[in-house]
Amino acid sequence: MASRLTELLVGQPEAIDTILPYIQMHQAGLAPDGRPMGVVLLLGPTGTGKTRTVEALAEVLHGSSKNMLKVDCGEFQMEHEVAKLIGAPPGYLGHRETQPMLSQAKVNGVCSENSDVSLILFDEIEKAAPSMTRLLLGILDKATLRLGDNSTVNFEHCMIFLTSNLGARQIQRATKPDFGYEAMLPVVQGGEQSRLQSIGMAAVRRKFSPEFVNRIDSVITYKPLDRLACEEILDQILMGFARLIHTRLGMRAFRLMCTPAARSQILDLGVSLEFGARELKRTVQRNFIQPVAALVAQGQIPPGSTVLLDASKSGEFNILLRQ
Repeated sequence: MASRLTELLVGQPEAIDTILPYIQMHQAGLAPDGRPMGVVLLLGPTGTGKTRTVEALAEVLHGSSKNMLKVDCGEFQMEHEVAKLIGAPPGYLGHRETQPMLSQAKVNGVCSENSDVSLILFDEIEKAAPSMTRLLLGILDKATLRLGDNSTVNFEHCMIFLTSNLGARQIQRATKPDFGYEAMLPVVQGGEQSRLQSIGMAAVRRKFSPEFVNRIDSVITYKPLDRLACEEILDQILMGFARLIHTRLGMRAFRLMCTPAARSQILDLGVSLEFGARELKRTVQRNFIQPVAALVAQGQIPPGSTVLLDASKSGEFNILLRQ
């Protein structure tokens, strides 16, 4: 499981080392009763792999990255919207029509034959209304939630993840200062993870109440991705595009190649401390995937041929066809 997660999640070994023990405790039958398997808060800048961590874990446990229950907390910024999680209570308008998002059926529905672990992701928890964090107190502590129809949902076989961008700017500045004397000094690697952890936790304590923070089992602070990690992510993007071609086109499929000059140019344009791996994906899509898609739509790529992405010395990308 560790080796498979390392392949899917690039550049964040601390996240794998922190999450795996909770899964192993459950598989060994030694997870504590009366509370979730684990409650993990994922902190860090955008595009560093926080949501990708849960998707990779779902793929390893269940065979599909979609086998998780995701709650986008940006949809619950108003106090009254939190009722969508548990449904309207009896006597309120829409009691029978409102289907709660966190019902027992939906929690059990993200399991599979391979594993009975349900992965629940509360994405960007800092954007939710304060009533959501108060609602989560019972889930994070006692693994139970009472719905509007007075039924109870059990979360004992659930791994709960919370993601947040709190402290992201401070983490970026600590990783690579952009002004003053610190910008001229080399970045000190020793103790970097603990320093980023303290920066993230300071932002979390300013935002959330002590009783909420005290129910979190582990906090993982993601550092910005370096160029070496982006090279591995680039390989994953290109391999994913190649699989998509063979899956969607069938007999009309073709091969893909990328020259070292093109790879270097893509990395020069796509490696970003501010936007992370998402900027790299946009760069590949803009300079490779979209031009190839245009050629496919025009019928200019013969089946079985090779499409080569190259870059000139001036930095321009070229799409070449080889039989």
